[in-house]
Amino acid sequence: MVTITGKALGQRKPLFADFSVPPPETATNTPLTLRDLIAHVVRQEIAAFHDRQAERRLLKALSPQQIADGLATGKVDSGGSDLDQKVDAEEAIRTAVEAFQDGLYMVVLDEEELKEIDQTVTLLPESRLTFIRLTMLAGG
Repeated sequence: MVTITGKALGQRKPLFADFSVPPPETATNTPLTLRDLIAHVVRQEIAAFHDRQAERRLLKALSPQQIADGLATGKVDSGGSDLDQKVDAEEAIRTAVEAFQDGLYMVVLDEEELKEIDQTVTLLPESRLTFIRLTMLAGG
């Protein structure tokens, strides 16, 4: 599994909780590029998003602890949501690739910065892929 991490420059708190995705399946003689890897992560996250949406459609009985936790955060949610947001995977991939090319974030794989979208990458069984959001400075 590849562990995905998100950070923002100048912030200690991560952008999101770490999660894992299975490595992409590629043909034996086909090299994996950063573009392919970004596309794979985007597709995996879209699938996870759709799974979360499907789970929210179910109405659940909440325990007293879940109610208390919800009250503490300001939202008690027992499901039953009719949200059905559609995500265009190809558009999301294009957006992610364009954001990388525009320098909005950088990618680090196993402590090595990846600078070119079409460079080949080698995944190890326990690789860590980090997306670092860059902050633009005001003024100039």
